[in-house]
Amino acid sequence: MKLSIVVNATPRATSLAADTSLEEAMALAAEVGFHGVELAIKDPASLDAASLKNVLAARGLEVPALGTGAAYAEGLSLSHPDAARREGAVSRLKAHVDLARTLGAYVIVGLIRGRAQDGLGRDRATECIAAGLREVAGYAATRGVKILLEPINRYETDIINTVADALVIAEATGDNVGLLVDTFHMNIEEPSITGSLRDAASRVWHVHVADSNRWAPGYGHLDFQAVVDALDHMGYEGYLSAEIIHRPDVRAAYTGTYKHLAPLIGLAGRLA
Repeated sequence: MKLSIVVNATPRATSLAADTSLEEAMALAAEVGFHGVELAIKDPASLDAASLKNVLAARGLEVPALGTGAAYAEGLSLSHPDAARREGAVSRLKAHVDLARTLGAYVIVGLIRGRAQDGLGRDRATECIAAGLREVAGYAATRGVKILLEPINRYETDIINTVADALVIAEATGDNVGLLVDTFHMNIEEPSITGSLRDAASRVWHVHVADSNRWAPGYGHLDFQAVVDALDHMGYEGYLSAEIIHRPDVRAAYTGTYKHLAPLIGLAGRLA
């Protein structure tokens, strides 16, 4: 397994990343010892993909995945009552796919799926999400890109909350659609984090880590040794990517994540 952390590739794309420049975030990630940075992006059109790739290479960093949730704040979602907004979400996701192809990354479908309470209701919203996801997955498949559907807890959205919910849709929308599971959301929604991991083992392609309070691993009560052991047993060789609140401060969040997780996955830490 490898370690990464979510950073803002475009300013303030997510509050679950340090409010610093991309260059500063990448420099700190490389210094601490992370293998990669997961990029939260508002609009991929605002980025110079070639320059970004060069900077990442200079830092020795990979990009495991691209976050897309900022589009929801713009009024784009796969389940928006307005068909034009749904089409806009599909187009935005395709732009992420194009960038992901260049960077060798997954594309995350998290909050961009929308909420049933936005107007369509659960059944129709689910139909629209599946249809949009199927279109994006088809586009991505021709470009060698995989899509990640993320279960998100009930306090942030009212649809696709559990691993089981997401697994049903992923299996119905494409062979290149897998799951991004997040320990913070799972702690709220799953009777057993490790049990849910095992149940969806073949489609768990990416893992977000945050402790029970959304701080860095080690600041709450989650048993990350058990999570790592379950992933090991599944044969998971991907990333543990920290999507966290940066408290008590940015450096402490970065170093705390690394110090807590590195020994669990057998890494010799760079930090004293």
